[in-house]
Amino acid sequence: MHFQEWLRSLRSSVGLKAPESDDLRSLLPSLPLSNFSLSSFSLSPSSLLGLGALASLTAYYLVTRPRPMRPPCDLQAQSVAVNGEPSCRRSALLEDDSLLEFYYQDTRTAYDMFQRGLRIAGSGPCLGYRKPGQPYQWISYTEVAEQAQVLGSGLLAKGCQPNPNQFVGIFAQNRPEWIISELACYTYSMAVVPLYETLGLEAMVHILNLGEYTFRYVEEACCHILIFYCLLQPPQPQDLAVVCFTSGTTEKCPSVPTNNLSLRHRCSFLIPKLNTFVSQVSMFCHGARVGFYQGDISLLMDDIKTLKPTFFPVVPRLLNRIYDKILGSVTSPLRRALLHYAVRRKQAELSSGVVRNNSLWDKLVFNRIQANLGGNLRFALTASAPISPTVLSFLRATLGCLIFEGYGQTECTAGCTFSMPGDWSAGHVGAPLPCAMVKVVDIPDMNYYAKNGEGEICIQGPSVFRGYLKDPERTAEALDSDGWLHSGDVGQWLPNGTLRIIDRKKHIFKLSQGEYIAPEKIENVYMRCVPVLQVFVHGDSLQVRCMCIIVPDPEVFVDWAKERGFVGSYEELCQNPDLKIAVLEDMKSVGKEAGLKSFEQVKDIYLHSETFSIANGLLTPTLKSRRADIRRVFQEQISNMYRKTAI
Repeated sequence: MHFQEWLRSLRSSVGLKAPESDDLRSLLPSLPLSNFSLSSFSLSPSSLLGLGALASLTAYYLVTRPRPMRPPCDLQAQSVAVNGEPSCRRSALLEDDSLLEFYYQDTRTAYDMFQRGLRIAGSGPCLGYRKPGQPYQWISYTEVAEQAQVLGSGLLAKGCQPNPNQFVGIFAQNRPEWIISELACYTYSMAVVPLYETLGLEAMVHILNLGEYTFRYVEEACCHILIFYCLLQPPQPQDLAVVCFTSGTTEKCPSVPTNNLSLRHRCSFLIPKLNTFVSQVSMFCHGARVGFYQGDISLLMDDIKTLKPTFFPVVPRLLNRIYDKILGSVTSPLRRALLHYAVRRKQAELSSGVVRNNSLWDKLVFNRIQANLGGNLRFALTASAPISPTVLSFLRATLGCLIFEGYGQTECTAGCTFSMPGDWSAGHVGAPLPCAMVKVVDIPDMNYYAKNGEGEICIQGPSVFRGYLKDPERTAEALDSDGWLHSGDVGQWLPNGTLRIIDRKKHIFKLSQGEYIAPEKIENVYMRCVPVLQVFVHGDSLQVRCMCIIVPDPEVFVDWAKERGFVGSYEELCQNPDLKIAVLEDMKSVGKEAGLKSFEQVKDIYLHSETFSIANGLLTPTLKSRRADIRRVFQEQISNMYRKTAI
């Protein structure tokens, strides 16, 4: 039997295709196959068994080796110039410049989205909740639909009108009753107004003054038992669906009315924002089940382990905490070296398009990390703020799941760009979604010009809102005459057609020497420092340098200080002037590596031992800094820093 025939028989027996058999042939020693036969070459039985075992193992590897994800488009051309203008681009997934409005023809409103999920899941689980120490209990799609119709009928009986001009405020934590109340409004074409206590008293008064509302307090018991159903009156795509009051830094937060067309488009692509509203509606469209936490943030990790989610929407702040906790838990040099080597091997797979959680390194090194998030995580989405490329690449390797990064804002119904499946590079927010055109426009004061592919990011498309509720002045600031939404963020088009966020037009200030400062850009750099948890950069047009408020990370700061010879409690270390200098030097080193200019580096810092939070009024509900409030709270410390540096 000739060796070539033996290879062919082996190939056919294991189902190898021609390219894979070529790989097998290349792995075997070079032999004169043309005239070679087993009879002319004497091999011992053990050698023949060894050769057969090697061939079998090689064939098994070629058949079972991990396959890279096939991207939906050319990753070197993820967006296309509109009308030949490179500064204005649309998704490469579109056939022409016509933006996508409807993905499913039977799904055109928020009401239709849930109905589609109901057809898919039927009596399957929809909303999950749990009590301490107990497993999750589930309410089925059928039960949710029935309860929503009952509640909606009750609202009509109480005087609500079944039309988009009827605003119904929902004041509650995120829980199943919230969703049922929301669906009750959609069932009868009423508009939802999400409300939450962290808006603050003055903002709540402002919301109440905008119009008359019917409130549904779902924190208390559900409503009276109703024995009748009203005739369903579902909405139309152009009808108002939700009025979302964004968590701004002022007392009077702007309200963003969004119609059903915008909401429907968002969920057809399953692209939820970290706003629970859009996230949940997106899941329902596909018949997924959504689990809620117990209401106590300290029990969140236990809820995650119990729920075992497959999808995890997450803010960068939490990913940074996970990253710091992983590095902080590895104390010995040997374990740290093993961790970094395993990360590099997984990142090498990522660079070739392979994403998995069953490799040798997952089993040896990363299994405990993945188990802390339930062990079933398949993909995650991060948005709402920039994330360090280092952190993103690290977590893609350690978590062994797809992690996408999106960009957008409430005014364009969550996202306008999204990282492309198969592109696991970091440092950008992806290409435009098929529902949006994105362009950059000149900002002469900051030396950004569209001809260089840089400028303020503007969005146009069916997902863009109509304007702020009863606020024409702010509407005119946000929307230009051609319907382009001006985001206030500064972006840069990369050669592969993706967008990178490089600066911020809003919240900028000018120093006394005339240099413009974007504090959020500097804060994102300093957040990469190991001992730093939260950062607030302040500047003044009468001063030449910036000052900074730092909240050290309680979980790593004490050990970080001990490595440098400083001992004490967390609060004591925050008051240590020598340790403050060490933190400042570490920040300047990170800032220099990130390319911060000398005038962007802060001159002095103040270490504060209490974290910025929603409860103390220094963070918005989306975990963004309330800059005016932080400036007011730390005015004395800021003044002292300027006074000392002036001496």
